[in-house]
Amino acid sequence: MQTVSVAVIPGDGIGIETVQAARRLLDRLAELDGGIKFAYTEFPWGCAYYTQHGEMAPKDFLSTLRSFETIMLGAVGYPGVPDHVSLWGLLLPIRRGFEQYVNMRPVRILRGVTSPLRGRNPGDVNFVVIRENTEGEYSSMGGRLHTGFPHEVVVQNTVFTRLGTERVIRYAYRLAAKAPRKRLCGATKSNGINWAMPFWDEVFNQIGETEFPEVERWLTHIDALAANFVLKPDVYDVVVASNLFGDILTDLGGAVMGSIGMAPSANINPERKYPSMFEPVHGSAPDIAGKGIANPVGQIWSSSMMLDHLGRQDLGEAVMTAVEDVLEEGRVRTPDLGGRSTTNEMVDAIIARLEARFR
Repeated sequence: MQTVSVAVIPGDGIGIETVQAARRLLDRLAELDGGIKFAYTEFPWGCAYYTQHGEMAPKDFLSTLRSFETIMLGAVGYPGVPDHVSLWGLLLPIRRGFEQYVNMRPVRILRGVTSPLRGRNPGDVNFVVIRENTEGEYSSMGGRLHTGFPHEVVVQNTVFTRLGTERVIRYAYRLAAKAPRKRLCGATKSNGINWAMPFWDEVFNQIGETEFPEVERWLTHIDALAANFVLKPDVYDVVVASNLFGDILTDLGGAVMGSIGMAPSANINPERKYPSMFEPVHGSAPDIAGKGIANPVGQIWSSSMMLDHLGRQDLGEAVMTAVEDVLEEGRVRTPDLGGRSTTNEMVDAIIARLEARFR
């Protein structure tokens, strides 16, 4: 029996609902499989915690999380707490403190879902974006001078290290080398960002030439790449991007899939020295929080990625097959997909499909 210790941070808004849904599905899956068990420890950190304690989590929270095998996160952010406070107080310290330098976000049209892109059907779009997750444009370097005066100055520095750039690009190449078409696109903006991006391009080409000559590679400026996500998303296998570029591209990827509520992500420490973290991309959605209508697919898909990371790709695939079966049947759909079903009804339907598979 494989027992997996899972630190659970439901966070804010619909995160509380989608995490509960994913846990229910994982527990039933464990019962059906018989070879895995999840030992959860839930932590009440987030914006509600901030309003009571003046911080998103206790100062030693990374030490608390370090002993867990994996982390399940729901969502972070809520009205009344500035976004830079909520993000820099919880999510980013986890990513950086645990060297989760790979942010993996699949872009795939699932069976039963209509993409807003005309003429694009399930199977036509299926790629993954690898986003550098610990430095780049989201480096906490800079400051403000002469605050409040007409001559106020604000400086925000972007930091790219050779170590950070090489390791995420090399990870993307390894993934692309396993893809059927062996294609890797690098996001750049070297015509406008004249130091960091030419360096990024140089590393991208060096690693490709010396280590992965079998991979077809090309660089595309981020503005053109965003357009191509809409115009020709079928040409991609793997896309690798810096922190900011990857963040923007993957929200667009969620829209291409048909709903940001279905978009998953994994924050991975490839060396497994620290726990990795799995979270949906949809955010806390305070406008629908507490209504019981949030789409749980993003959280469930993220849990499927967690199963893959744990070496149970068979279970991860079973989860996604069940999800797609439910979506394709079309009887149960949450409002973001044009239906009227609740979060729990969606999870019940997916669990029923899993149960049928294990009979």
